Amino acid sequence: MTTTDLRPWRGVLVATALPLNDDLSVNHDQYAEHCAWLVENGCDGVVPNGSLGEYQVLTPEERAQVVKTAVAAIGGERVMPGVAAYGSAESRRWAEQARDAGCASVMLLPPNAYRADERSVLAHYAEVAKAGLPVVAYNNPVDTKVDLVPELLAKLHAEGFIRAVKEFSGDVRRAYQLAELAPELDLLIGADDVLLELALAGAKGWVAGYPNALPRSSVELYRAAVSGDLATAKKLYEQLHPLLRWDSKVEFVQAIKLSMDIVGRPGGKCRPPRVPLLPEQEAVVRAATEKAVAAGLV
Repeated sequence: MTTTDLRPWRGVLVATALPLNDDLSVNHDQYAEHCAWLVENGCDGVVPNGSLGEYQVLTPEERAQVVKTAVAAIGGERVMPGVAAYGSAESRRWAEQARDAGCASVMLLPPNAYRADERSVLAHYAEVAKAGLPVVAYNNPVDTKVDLVPELLAKLHAEGFIRAVKEFSGDVRRAYQLAELAPELDLLIGADDVLLELALAGAKGWVAGYPNALPRSSVELYRAAVSGDLATAKKLYEQLHPLLRWDSKVEFVQAIKLSMDIVGRPGGKCRPPRVPLLPEQEAVVRAATEKAVAAGLV
């Protein structure tokens, strides 16, 4: 990706975990270094203030500063902040903040305070699009209870409200229907553990979790998958999948941060209400991470 890329959401964009100090304040120096390290290791950009970045428990001041820190570290063209909020006006304000900070695009969940109907979803994306930045929709029906099905995504795209979608439903069959209904809408892999399937279905990018700990091998996997190098992709996918599947579990933030700790990255604690992994969960993540390290995947 270059600064002249008209679709900066393409490639591997890491939904960044957020380093916290012992008192659970944000460590912006570590976060800046982490963003730079990800790019140095082949990732195309970062997505701050996503679920993995614990945006729901940040103050407005912290949330704004996280975006500014990422932009200062790697340049705004590589930064696609999450702008989710309960209210459309607030999401629009976050999109405007991202725009003013120099970002090139934003990622937006549908209304997530209630089970919104289609008219509400359309109005929500219309409002945020007024900020003037390209919007990448984020379909996560598991957590939001609002499912951006292919027909609705096609409407959002036809209205000019979205340019791409991070698809987290886990239903890889949707990729083909979406390509028929909205061929110019970019499909982004939204769950690490369906990467190969969605890459083969034509995905143009990956909003990724586990590259926080394993960027080099994760990027190699993505590049091989989208280029059709199945021999390389399948081997890496099998090696990494014991970790990638944690991206679709409730404890994904804790798991990825633990793997980061193991490989020497700034993982650490989460803010409440998230609690540490259970001992048996920690043992599984630790074993899988150490196996990846032993295989030279770090």
